[in-house]
Amino acid sequence: MTGSFVRNKLKYLQFKNKRTNTNPKHGPFHQRAPSKILYRVVRGMIPHKTARGAAAMDRLKVFEGIPPPYDTLKRVVVPDALRQINLQATRKYTVLGRLSSEVGWKYADVVNKLETKRKVRASQWYSRQKAVQRVKVKAIENTAQQLEEVNSQLKALGALH
Repeated sequence: MTGSFVRNKLKYLQFKNKRTNTNPKHGPFHQRAPSKILYRVVRGMIPHKTARGAAAMDRLKVFEGIPPPYDTLKRVVVPDALRQINLQATRKYTVLGRLSSEVGWKYADVVNKLETKRKVRASQWYSRQKAVQRVKVKAIENTAQQLEEVNSQLKALGALH
């Protein structure tokens, strides 16, 4: 989020003050979790009352951290969304997690603990994968002499490029 932390916190606290006078249970509801804040921001950019917008909102998934079904998938970076590309180096910005914890979200410590555990597991997995890859390369080098005749026959038939 662009802008200094103090400015964004004041804006959120002003938003938190808005409520229905007759019955506050009728809304607006002020979510504290970063994922819920982001969900609401995206909802403001989409025509969510149409069928097409509702379908788009159904496809949107937001989480704090990276939960188990997605922690093993490859991450994708959208270059147009990177802060380093969109913001000048001198501009101030706010991290949504910090803003959320300042306005009442209580689970930042839990998410940070789970994220460190996930990162440790991911680095262990990556080191195992590197070792397996080294063994595969070594095996290919060791058997290259033995498979030379078979590979030449396969090339003649067009199976190898």
